[in-house]
Parts: sequence; C-alpha cells; structure tokens
Amino acid sequence: MSSGLLIPILRARWEDSIWEKWVAVARKKIVKIPKNYKPTKSEPFMNPVMRKYFHQNLLDWKAEILDDTGITLEKLKTETIQEADLADRAASEAERAVELRTRERARKLISKIDSAILRIEGDIYGYCEETNEPISIKRLEARPIATLSIEAQELHERHEKTHRDD
Repeated sequence: MSSGLLIPILRARWEDSIWEKWVAVARKKIVKIPKNYKPTKSEPFMNPVMRKYFHQNLLDWKAEILDDTGITLEKLKTETIQEADLADRAASEAERAVELRTRERARKLISKIDSAILRIEGDIYGYCEETNEPISIKRLEARPIATLSIEAQELHERHEKTHRDD
C-alpha cells in the first residue's frame, strides 16, 4: 500500500482531534536546537526552539539524577557488611541515612521535572501559575522546574513566613 493511500485511511479511522494531536506531537519532535543555542529575551517567548531547549535540558537532568540513583542503590546493596565496632556501625548508618534522604529528595525532584515536561507538552511551561506572566529566562535557566515568577515566589515566601505556626 502506498503512503499516499495510508494517511487518508488512518485519518478516517481516527477522530479529527486525535489526528491533530498526533500531528502536533510529530511537529514538535522535528524542531532542532541549533548548536550552542541559549534562549534570549529578543526572541519570542517559548517559541518551539526554546521549548525544545528546556525540554531537552529537563530530560538530561532527569537522566543524570536517575544515573546517580542507580549508582547509589548499587552502593547501598553492596555495603551490607555489618561493622563490628559500634562507632563504625553508627557512622555507616549515618551515611546510609544521608544517602536515603538524598534519594528521597531526588525522587521528589524527578516528580517536579516530570511535571515541567508535561507543562512543556501542554504549552504552559514558562508561565507563572499565579499571574500567567512569563517567568524570566534567567530564572528558568537557573531553576527549570520553576512554576512561579520571582515576584510571585517572593510573595509566596513572605506569606508563608508570616502565616506559619511557630
């Protein structure tokens, strides 16, 4: 069957909305990031290249965290030797507890990275959840999982500080 006939047949089988989503996803994957690309204020905010840039950065960051997690888990599996000396055992347990807390933080960070990736795919990445204004590129470079602009984050932190139970 020629590809010229296949596409109309596939389209007839799918609802138009599904077809449009599939085409949109396919188009997003085609976007290439120029070598040494860095987002700037002079380009349209969250254009396809900028979105792809942040998407790739988030995927790379997640892969790095998962690699580190795998190394840590292997290390924890191999270090099951019980220390005879109480002080050595205590130090070993303290190190293990620190590693486990670090892994827990990494798990939460991966969840935030996944949320940011979903926001990119939904075309809402880079916009403040409070004000719907663009988050600065500098902030997104420093904290790609940011959901609030600097101003909204500062307001949120001030509110937390004044309303927390001491």
